[in-house]
Amino acid sequence: MKKFADLSEREVLAVAISAEEEDSRIYMSFAEDLAERYPDSAKIFEKMAGEERGHRHMLLDMYRQRFGENLPPIRREDVKGFLKRRPIWLTKNLPLERIRKQAEAMEFEARRFYTRAAEQTQDVGVRRLLGDLAELEKGHQYLAEQLTSNLSPGAREAEERTSQRMFVLQYVQPGLAGLMDGSVSTLAPLFAAAFATHQNWQTFLVGLAASIGAGISMGFAEALSDDGSMTGRGSPWLRGGICGLMTTLGGLGHTMPYLVPDSWPNAFWIATSIAAMVVFVELWAIAFIRTRYMDTPFLQAVFQIVLGGAIVLAVGILIGAA
Repeated sequence: MKKFADLSEREVLAVAISAEEEDSRIYMSFAEDLAERYPDSAKIFEKMAGEERGHRHMLLDMYRQRFGENLPPIRREDVKGFLKRRPIWLTKNLPLERIRKQAEAMEFEARRFYTRAAEQTQDVGVRRLLGDLAELEKGHQYLAEQLTSNLSPGAREAEERTSQRMFVLQYVQPGLAGLMDGSVSTLAPLFAAAFATHQNWQTFLVGLAASIGAGISMGFAEALSDDGSMTGRGSPWLRGGICGLMTTLGGLGHTMPYLVPDSWPNAFWIATSIAAMVVFVELWAIAFIRTRYMDTPFLQAVFQIVLGGAIVLAVGILIGAA
């Protein structure tokens, strides 16, 4: 890699031209990604992409005046000091906040480059152009920093609703599905083992196996059910990981009380009483989450979750005590 201080004026302009072209394409990628979810923010990125193309034309005109038509094959990646970028623009359905931060970093880097290049060059015309571009990139940086504040109240409100919807689709829905499955499906084997053995440690092992097994199963089922390309639900492996983790946690919640040592007096009934209270809290919490995020009427959520969980619990106890 070449040191920035060793770049000639010709190479500085060549790097700037290739950088403006790349940034323009990146902003258009952001605009395409945001078009359906955040149309007003997408228009801002389209405008920024157009301005970057304008900067490129200005630089090309200056380069032709000084050095002719041939551009040396040098890019930012060939020069020391530039930030190493992760190509997040290749990922779909990125959160708006992450895109905003990436744009802010890009404009800060561009402004710094033009400022240093203007200080280094000896040609008055080139120096003036680079200084002007530094000021323009400064304006872009502030635009990226305040991206959401540039939207009208109606547009902001619509995008906030869309953001909430995406949050529900990508995180709440798979997490809730896992929590429901882990909290309810593991009740029967756990309490069947508890009342069949009256041994806390054996019951804990059964609950641990059921929770982890259910988590793995639900995680793969969620990941393979939908790749997110049409539904906008995000990465399937992220959803699968969330679903699997919440399934395991849902089962472990009422499994952990059975770590009460068997040597304690009435250890089984102590652990079972704590587990029953945990189950009560879990089921009501799930009913609340369904009402809060999934637009399910509260009484319907209670009927589906609390009553259903109580029936599964009773089945486990009856089978274990038989």
